[in-house]
Amino acid sequence: MTTIRALFTAFAPESLARSPHLPTSPRKVISALPHCRSGHYGHSLYECASWGGHHRVQHACGNRHCPQCQQPKTQQWLHHHLEQQLPGPHFLLTFTVPETLSPFIRSHQRIAYHAMCTAAALALKRLAKDARCIGTALPGFTGVRHTWGRQLQYHPHIHSIVPGGGLSEDRTTWRPSRAHFCVPVKALAPLYRARCKEAMQPAGLLELIDPQVWTIPWNVHSQADHHGHSAFTYRAPSVCKVALANHRLVSPTDRTVTCTYRQAGRARPRTPQLDAIELIRRFLQHVVPDGLQKVRHVGLRHASCPVPCVTIRRMIVQAPPGADPPPRRPPPPPRAARCPPCGMPMRVVMRLWTSSRAFVDTGGTAGRCPEALHTTRCGPPTAPVRPPPALMQLQAADDGSAIAFQRLADASRGATDAPMAMPHDGVRPMLPALS
Repeated sequence: MTTIRALFTAFAPESLARSPHLPTSPRKVISALPHCRSGHYGHSLYECASWGGHHRVQHACGNRHCPQCQQPKTQQWLHHHLEQQLPGPHFLLTFTVPETLSPFIRSHQRIAYHAMCTAAALALKRLAKDARCIGTALPGFTGVRHTWGRQLQYHPHIHSIVPGGGLSEDRTTWRPSRAHFCVPVKALAPLYRARCKEAMQPAGLLELIDPQVWTIPWNVHSQADHHGHSAFTYRAPSVCKVALANHRLVSPTDRTVTCTYRQAGRARPRTPQLDAIELIRRFLQHVVPDGLQKVRHVGLRHASCPVPCVTIRRMIVQAPPGADPPPRRPPPPPRAARCPPCGMPMRVVMRLWTSSRAFVDTGGTAGRCPEALHTTRCGPPTAPVRPPPALMQLQAADDGSAIAFQRLADASRGATDAPMAMPHDGVRPMLPALS
């Protein structure tokens, strides 16, 4: 089995040479993925609590499009939203666009993605306000933007998790929907199309779109789910994952890679063969610009909703105001770093970060798994960063051995001229799991 990192290491320079006018975001991905967990971003030294053995772990790149760096974020996202979920039925809605509109969306991603999210929110609010549907003045939903299909083709769409109901005009009562019906999709689809056109009009780009797009039918799919827990659990893996995972790459041969996928409604996996450059091209077309949100919360799901979730839960279950709220779900415990030979817990001895102002961190985060150490930003240092002389020797000739790290750790513990601290502009990348 090959990995996306190995694929980019071997063929990314050739792909970049064929496409010299790539935007900044794909170029950052091409630069980050080959160096993920390769030592380019530094190392951490772990010590086994049982027999004192040392294990070096390379830091990850932390890029949002790297499949090796996104898995720990899935459980964090799921735990946070299960804390905020509402009782009762939920609905999974999918907003799509015609295939003829995809080239325009790919060329104007910021404008088009914003228009799609805005149109979906306005159309859903319009129908939810109708008394024949729900009759609520404040619905809500969580929307997740996706851009890929099963074969990595460009297919922009929005997945939405919609609670079955909403708040009344005075925000004092809960208006439930029917158990198997939220809003009519036959009325939602043309309304979504009209709102999407209105959202794109201020940018002055409608003349670049084929007018036939606004006359053909658009598709919106709705599926009922009786429990919010299963709805969020079903959607959580797709929130932080990227277009292609390592387990889908099998049997690489020279310049050809076999990529598995499953057709809709079929259990047997398909194994088409793609050229490596073509596979990289399909992967890079799903890289979004920096700062573009992937998840949006609307209405009562938004953080600025004036009615807290605890109050909404009491309205739904009709509990008295003084009733105790449901018990909070305990957060998932941090995955402990285990020694590969013996399985005993390990502690962090030292971290070495590569930057223009090199430094060593010997602070204790004992027993925590590298995947649980996420990006953090530190405040201003309490003293100037003055690495010990052993660090200069290691930077001059790093033989990649645990012995050199042990010498550096001993020198760091014995240094008394200045405390070690991170620069105020330093960013700690995510650390990977032990192999």
